[in-house]
Amino acid sequence: MLYHLDFHVEYPDEMSQPELFKIWAEEADAALTAKQAGVVVDLWKCVGVRRVIAIVDVPTPDLLDQILLDLPIMQKLGQSVQVHVTPLRKYEDFANDVKARLDRK
Repeated sequence: MLYHLDFHVEYPDEMSQPELFKIWAEEADAALTAKQAGVVVDLWKCVGVRRVIAIVDVPTPDLLDQILLDLPIMQKLGQSVQVHVTPLRKYEDFANDVKARLDRK
């Protein structure tokens, strides 16, 4: 099942930018490893903001929740990270469904 993940990353005032970058570097390694494994379909960093968008392919929402809890950025900075999750449906499947509904009428 495909999911759209929208990460918004903040960091506490007492944390320096180099400290944030250290955590983010660990997260980048994990994300790129997951991409090579096929779990992450693709991901993007939004320009000028601390925002990352990812499309992931996992079989269940339970597994996705477990993966999110294990991410380095969530373990070390979870209180400052908001993740919006949207389940996705392939457009081809939707289009076929719509066409089939028309044929039934």
